[in-house]
Amino acid sequence: MAQQSYSGNIITNVDSYKNAHFWMYPEGTEYVSSYIESRGGIYPSVLFAGLQPFLREYLMHPFTIDDIHEAHDVHTSMGIPFERQNWIDLLNDHGGYLPLEIEAVPEGTVVPTRNVLVQVVNTDPKYHWVTGFIETALLRAVWYPSSVATTSWIAKQRIRGFLERTSDHPEMIRIYLHDYGARGVSSFESAALGGVGHLINFDQTDNVPGYIGSRRWYNGPPPSGAAVFLEHAAIGAAGRDQEAATFRRLLQFSAPAIGLLCDTYDHDNAVQNIIGRELKTEVRDYGGLVIARCDSGDPIMVPADTVESLMESFGSETNGKGYRVLPPFMRVVQGDGLTLDTYVSLYAELERRGLAADNVLCGMGGGLLQKVDRDSMNFGMKASAVCVNGEWRDVFKAPKGSQMKRSKAGRLALCKVDGEYRTVRRDEVSAEENLLTPVFRNGKLLREWSMSDLIQQSELPTPPSYYADTAETSTQPRPAALAG
Repeated sequence: MAQQSYSGNIITNVDSYKNAHFWMYPEGTEYVSSYIESRGGIYPSVLFAGLQPFLREYLMHPFTIDDIHEAHDVHTSMGIPFERQNWIDLLNDHGGYLPLEIEAVPEGTVVPTRNVLVQVVNTDPKYHWVTGFIETALLRAVWYPSSVATTSWIAKQRIRGFLERTSDHPEMIRIYLHDYGARGVSSFESAALGGVGHLINFDQTDNVPGYIGSRRWYNGPPPSGAAVFLEHAAIGAAGRDQEAATFRRLLQFSAPAIGLLCDTYDHDNAVQNIIGRELKTEVRDYGGLVIARCDSGDPIMVPADTVESLMESFGSETNGKGYRVLPPFMRVVQGDGLTLDTYVSLYAELERRGLAADNVLCGMGGGLLQKVDRDSMNFGMKASAVCVNGEWRDVFKAPKGSQMKRSKAGRLALCKVDGEYRTVRRDEVSAEENLLTPVFRNGKLLREWSMSDLIQQSELPTPPSYYADTAETSTQPRPAALAG
């Protein structure tokens, strides 16, 4: 991914005060060990993702003397002392690579909050301050894609029950959430990183930066399921009295799936009269999937009503679990106004009406990629140990006013005890038991994860407690066909 100079300079990819910390550690400090965790938040667990792009885009590219000069000018103009010689020495000693070792849980792993995900330590005692210096960039690199990946993973757990109860094809779970978020995020890189987080859980996306990121950083496969959709501009340009003609024009287009946008003027008219009557034969004979797209109104009731309206026109079948399904050439898409709550409520409404989950495919934009921040899962990076004059000491914070912000002490390891993840001291377990894997050292990538690795990790069985606080439990009656 192309970088501008200001973002590619690791020395300025920082909070300004970090460049004043090198002389604040105790005399004789040789090593500083820090870790990253989610300290809890809106979900009980976190799907870890996004470290590898940061390593590849930033830490595997050496800084230069020009970067040092730029950083000096920037920091001094901000009133922050900048020790140029520290960076010149580091450039000469390590060729512009940061002397760091980073170990992490395998990407794609779902871990309960309050567990170590990443651990960082400097490899050259001369540059003990580098561990703390990297906090700003490294924490940002982890919290955002991990938060989006977790949102997407929780959505997957929420839809699973609906599919198992109402669909003959619960194995198709990876098609039930589409990424529509590229236009709703703050930058191209955000779209890429968030889009990658989503592709761990689902195969559906319109987010081109997300696909590019998946290919570039994880050798990811092409996504599936993109459809050719009408947009309001095309329908509006033709005029209200030409809405049916515009729909017909798309029906003459050869594609595996096409989407007819129904709300430009009157959603009910478009569904009932244009699709369901005037174009009924063309829709039935299209030869691919025709999708009625709901894009305004109540995100729960409108798509459910649309399914029933289309069933009146095109009929339905009752599947093996007793729920009604539209003919295989017709589906409904809800892509507006969805959050995790409305996403769940929509499928609950379908189930309540005796409609299979198959009938509606969903897309999520800002609710997927943008409605998270660092505090959503309370991500933090904290020092937990320092080595001073050859002796390791515990480091931790224990603020009286916040139990959540109490940090861990010591060099850490992640292990499983009786099937449960536990963060323990490194010296309490063998190297084989430690699930933290060295992934980076002194400018070199030690372990590369593929998208297939991430998917495989994310799909390992997890106990209900990992998503119990947000998982959907149906209280709706079963359809009459299955009652008793």
